[in-house]
Amino acid sequence: MAEKQPAMSPSDLPISIVIDRATGPRRAEADELLTLFAEVSGEPPVVWAGRIIGFGEYEYRYESGRTGRSPRLAFAPGPKQHTIYLPEGFSQRWPELMADLGKHRASTVCLYITRLTDVNRDSLRALLERALAEPNPYETH
Repeated sequence: MAEKQPAMSPSDLPISIVIDRATGPRRAEADELLTLFAEVSGEPPVVWAGRIIGFGEYEYRYESGRTGRSPRLAFAPGPKQHTIYLPEGFSQRWPELMADLGKHRASTVCLYITRLTDVNRDSLRALLERALAEPNPYETH
């Protein structure tokens, strides 16, 4: 019997399947995010977990011993909002970038954007660049 892949794994799914989940004006925004993430990361897009578009990859190990793989940068387009995955605590760690970002919501590791037109693109790019530049404490080397 084949070993089951972890939920958060890269796949061979076409990017278009995930991008097409964004509808109306968010569809063009998803294309814009795809371009931005590729420019910032220098990596090709890969579908992770069937719904997330990731760029680059790293292996992690938590203090608990749990290990896995994750994209360095990622977002999930959707019909109501775009979800951008960032390092833990990003909004508290980088308040100057968050203050200039524009209309958004944030959780511990997710940035939620309803409309890209409400966001300062330079601040978003700077946020992605910072996410790549700062060391990840869980990354294995």
